[in-house]
Amino acid sequence: MIEDCTAIILAGGNSQRMGRDKANLLLGEQTLLQRVTATMQQVFPRVIVSVRQPRPEINLPQVCDEPASEGMPAGGGPLAGLVASLSRITTPWAFVVACDMPFVEPAVVELLAKFRCQYQGVVPVVQGHPQPLAAFYASSCLAVMRESLLTQDKSLRGVLKQLDVCYVDQTGMLDADPHLRSFFDLDTPQDVAHALETGSLKTG
Repeated sequence: MIEDCTAIILAGGNSQRMGRDKANLLLGEQTLLQRVTATMQQVFPRVIVSVRQPRPEINLPQVCDEPASEGMPAGGGPLAGLVASLSRITTPWAFVVACDMPFVEPAVVELLAKFRCQYQGVVPVVQGHPQPLAAFYASSCLAVMRESLLTQDKSLRGVLKQLDVCYVDQTGMLDADPHLRSFFDLDTPQDVAHALETGSLKTG
């Protein structure tokens, strides 16, 4: 267990490309959210879910996006969920993961955790692209993230440029996850079909 960290599962998206709520999308005997939750509970003693509105079907602590009455703009996306969640946690670190990434390997998370010393964030890079929705963030990032959100810059990748971040290249993660399935996100029905065809659900 990574004791000094809280897992934050982002489940407040619109799911427009999927055409239905991704968090409750059933894969085998579990929903996407249940699969991600089960993995996070293997690694972290504290797991919370970031939502846009309270969801009675979720049996975990929930954090809603900070409302406009608190100065936060509407439609802030993942950054709004992260700001709201970081403001509630009591641990010095958070690991954030999107609920549509059901194949995250605990070994990858544990590997990334080892790079945290002297940094504000640890972000994996796959095929040349940073993966900010499967990354570690220090609670000290909150001020920068909130300021970015208040100035209407809702890009999480833009925020990374203002932080001291350790980027971990995919070659360093292949031993923990040879096919890098941890970073396969299900955005569309076609993604789900591909996961089924390749057998990803059997071992996810």
